[in-house]
Amino acid sequence: MNVVIIQYNAGNTQSVSFALQRLGITPVISDNPATIQAADKVIFPGVGEASTAMNYLQERNLDKVITALQQPVLGICLGMQLLCNYSEENNTDCLGIIPINVKKFISTTEKVPQVGWNTIYNLQQPLFTGVSEQSFIYNVHSYYAEHSDYTIATGNYVHEYAAAIRNKNFFGVQFHAEKSAVVGERILDNFLKL
Repeated sequence: MNVVIIQYNAGNTQSVSFALQRLGITPVISDNPATIQAADKVIFPGVGEASTAMNYLQERNLDKVITALQQPVLGICLGMQLLCNYSEENNTDCLGIIPINVKKFISTTEKVPQVGWNTIYNLQQPLFTGVSEQSFIYNVHSYYAEHSDYTIATGNYVHEYAAAIRNKNFFGVQFHAEKSAVVGERILDNFLKL
């Protein structure tokens, strides 16, 4: 199976690569449009800031490449947020693949960003096949995707939010599947089997 991890100026590609290698897949890390388009599966990870990441994608026409993909695509953390319409992080227009907005957690009682383990629930297949309700996953984020008909898993920190989203062949998880132990490994494996 040909799996490509999109390389752009947002970190995390190596930890995603290591997680896939544990599943027996050696991915290609690339920002080459032809390489990305030829993949069986595409993973769009990210740790960073939305406007800087979008500028990088646009400068290389990767925004157009990503939105045109027909194969299964998985956005992780910032990668998921960039699949949305708009992010409050530096007032950023994103890819618009999933027509929802990304907002900042506002709280006087909880620390922002959310860092650490939390549970997910209201899980929908196929990404969460074999994953139990209230499973623990690992988070690092100050921004969240709003709840909508595209939500396929729910998280709760400050309030409920979309822990995972889907529109057609595009999937996104807010949490770091590659750092979420057995549960994250199952979710990545489910994605590879789509």
